[in-house]
Amino acid sequence: MAEVRRCTEALTEHPESGPIVLGAIRRRLCQRFPYGLLYTIAGSELRILAVMNLKRRPGYWVGRT
Repeated sequence: MAEVRRCTEALTEHPESGPIVLGAIRRRLCQRFPYGLLYTIAGSELRILAVMNLKRRPGYWVGRT
């Protein structure tokens, strides 16, 4: 949980640092664990859509957002 929190804090400082993966959805990878955050930016709001497990098949999250 601490790594996800650290990753979230980094996003609040640099929200546009994550690459766009689909439409307006961006991704930020966590460093110590195989997880990534999927998020969008709307004005001054940062919305985390999912915490995805990177060990699962690619794109499994698309129908869940």
